[in-house]
Amino acid sequence: MSNNKFGIKVAISGKSGCGNTTISRLASETLGLNFINYTFRNLAEEKGLELNEVLKLAAKEDFWDMEVDKRQVELAALSEVGCVIGSRLAIWMIPDADLKIFLSASAQVRAERIRKREGGNLEEITAFTLSRDQQDRERYLRLYNIDNNNYGFADLIIDTDKYTPEQIVDIIVDKIREMSGE
Repeated sequence: MSNNKFGIKVAISGKSGCGNTTISRLASETLGLNFINYTFRNLAEEKGLELNEVLKLAAKEDFWDMEVDKRQVELAALSEVGCVIGSRLAIWMIPDADLKIFLSASAQVRAERIRKREGGNLEEITAFTLSRDQQDRERYLRLYNIDNNNYGFADLIIDTDKYTPEQIVDIIVDKIREMSGE
């Protein structure tokens, strides 16, 4: 599928290390849709800060979450040809998404993926990731009354422990074809 015959919005969410960015990027390329993935990493880079610094600031100041979420929503709204939006809160923040997907993975697999991507000690990364999950959940509840552990409303819930990124994109493409009557 190299051309965009699906002018739709696909929202993909999941916790750190579930494959949000990888799956969103691959799905956008496969479907010929714009890829939108504005994250704390992007904001940290813009502000000349390390990700850990932004995460600490975000735990104390609402600005960081609200800015990332605002930018994500704005970018999705500006996409005229359809898009794949990948973020922690995409399925909640983009209510008009045609397809909402939640990616899950075990803590061990998530930590291993993060270690491969960023390096470091697996035990420390696992502890940091679980701590970040809790901090994220508390912030989302406080800021938006969103419980990111409550994703049962998603159109697809995919355990990324069980599939390769390419297989996950195939599942997504099949769902879109089903939705479009192909």
